[in-house]
Amino acid sequence: MTELNPTAASLLGFLHGGEASGYELVETADLVIGDFWSLTRSQVYRELAALEGRGLVEAGPTGARSRRPYTLTNAGRAAFAAWVAQPPGPETIRYPLLLSIGFGSWIDPGALLGFVAEHRVAHAERLAKYEEMLAEPDMDKYQRATLTFGVHYESAVLAWIDSLPEILGG
Repeated sequence: MTELNPTAASLLGFLHGGEASGYELVETADLVIGDFWSLTRSQVYRELAALEGRGLVEAGPTGARSRRPYTLTNAGRAAFAAWVAQPPGPETIRYPLLLSIGFGSWIDPGALLGFVAEHRVAHAERLAKYEEMLAEPDMDKYQRATLTFGVHYESAVLAWIDSLPEILGG
């Protein structure tokens, strides 16, 4: 059996919760992993077709609004179990603001600080959302661990952003 990519494995993981359409899987992915793992609709539908072709999911009949429910097969459960048992690879940083700052000498200083201000608002909102979510008493401990990372990450990014005016001299 060929290895799963993280997107395909995520979909198999979500299907452990029960039958879901591609649309529902996109919504789940956005909610559960969307802040740290990006998935596009086209990726989800492409991966579902590939997973079905490999016998890892079964597609049901097309229903309302052309939604087609998918269920996990035993082979899909086994493939997910094999994938999730492997050590994760190293993280990669793809942070557009950091890239812009790296090339900051080609950007108007006022515009660059404007970019920084916009990102500060987004990170502050995300931090508030994570803290609100952590207040949920019945949260799964693994979701809580993931959200706690998000709180620490957003706090660190905000501290870094707050230091930029001094570093950049503005």
